[in-house]
Amino acid sequence: MNFTHDVIVIGGGAAGLTAAGGCALFDLKVALIEAREMGGECLNDGCVPSKALIAAAKRAQEARTPLRHGVMLTKPRVDWRGVHAHIHDAIAAIAPHDSQSRFEEMGCEVFRDWAKITGKHTVKVGKRTLSAPRIVIATGSRPALPPIKGLGDVPYLTNETLFDLTERPEHLVVVGGGAIGMEMAQAFRRLGSAVTLVEPGALLARDDPDHVAIVRQAMEGEGVRFIEGKASRVEARGDGVRLHVALNGATGANSETIEGSHLLIATGREANAKGFGLEEIGVEIGAGGIVVDRRRRTSLKHIYAIGDCRDGPRLTHVSGYEGSNVALEITLGLPTKVNWSALPWCTYTDPEVAQVGMTEKDARAKHGDGVSVVVERFDDNERAIADGDTIGQLKLVLKGKTVLGASIVGKNAGEMLLPFSQSITGKSSTFALGSAVIAYPTRSEISKAASFAAWEPTVFGEWPKKWAGTLAKLRRRMA
Repeated sequence: MNFTHDVIVIGGGAAGLTAAGGCALFDLKVALIEAREMGGECLNDGCVPSKALIAAAKRAQEARTPLRHGVMLTKPRVDWRGVHAHIHDAIAAIAPHDSQSRFEEMGCEVFRDWAKITGKHTVKVGKRTLSAPRIVIATGSRPALPPIKGLGDVPYLTNETLFDLTERPEHLVVVGGGAIGMEMAQAFRRLGSAVTLVEPGALLARDDPDHVAIVRQAMEGEGVRFIEGKASRVEARGDGVRLHVALNGATGANSETIEGSHLLIATGREANAKGFGLEEIGVEIGAGGIVVDRRRRTSLKHIYAIGDCRDGPRLTHVSGYEGSNVALEITLGLPTKVNWSALPWCTYTDPEVAQVGMTEKDARAKHGDGVSVVVERFDDNERAIADGDTIGQLKLVLKGKTVLGASIVGKNAGEMLLPFSQSITGKSSTFALGSAVIAYPTRSEISKAASFAAWEPTVFGEWPKKWAGTLAKLRRRMA
């Protein structure tokens, strides 16, 4: 058939923009379709606005310890209009990177409408029917709503509406103890809201539990209240809400009622996979999203699904990685399989909690007694001591001298993952990192310390000591 394009990309978020831009830079004829805001969830109601809010909250928190390092600060006064403006200024500053005009300059034909797949190679958008030998689905995800009785009858917030608040919540009730719930709970508390977080399971369940405990203790110290239980029912109460929680455990009360001015639902994401015509042409969709292989191909191999719409990890950097892989495969014919062995993530609480590769728990489940763990604490790091911020530690998870994973909790923990990503993928080693010259004083010295500790038993073992003794005797005789 005569195709209108070489590739059609449905979705203008991180995954779709990377795939479309990559194909366009190789001079392929690309159709890029986005019905909503360019930039997707990350730019408009995810990473960018949340980190802007966290920055404002950190600014306020710094002033809550009035005398520190011999410097006196005044009590913070939060201007919510200014916070709101800062969030949307950040979005506006980054928006040109993801704009329609930028991708048109790259060579993409951009369509701002809803897409419907009408055949194995055809997509209808508005009144036009497009066709291409390759189609990329990058339709993202939306907030997952828990089965709380009465939720549809009360006003509630998700990350898609949270950043449009024009007034500060008096009491924010957060349902969900994942990354979004934890970050927003701390941020709003620092900005002056009372905050209660409800979670029936483990907080930040993917992360090292020892490190999550450090984050929880810090947040409790700032006034965030945690309730371990399941939100079962919600009802309107005046201008706010009343949430009923079935508490965990058999001791004490069985339930608790929480009254708040605002309710934030932060219980994860679900794929935007249905309603685009995929089911009608035979693309398999599972409970977690569109089913794909390691090359991100669907059950119809010429159709790819990347980013949050497919079954798999939902992170912005994962979306960009998959978009790059698919662009290489489509343009150059290079089969590119995803590799999650060095997958990093970070939750931007204070302290941050960051992970790359396997946690200690995951490593022991897979490798058993063959796993060893090196721990280095920030209270031994001289930059942390000078900063007066020694909370946290680094766990290096090893099998022999091979790095399986690294877990870090502390200030700027996410910035310290890169060398361990390199080690896990074989592009570096603990020996190389342990012998590197690192600027002093920096927090990254803790990475060198942990890596050297992995080699310490070998470097200072029985045979190196015997050899050193032999050389010393020879030098004495020769002197």
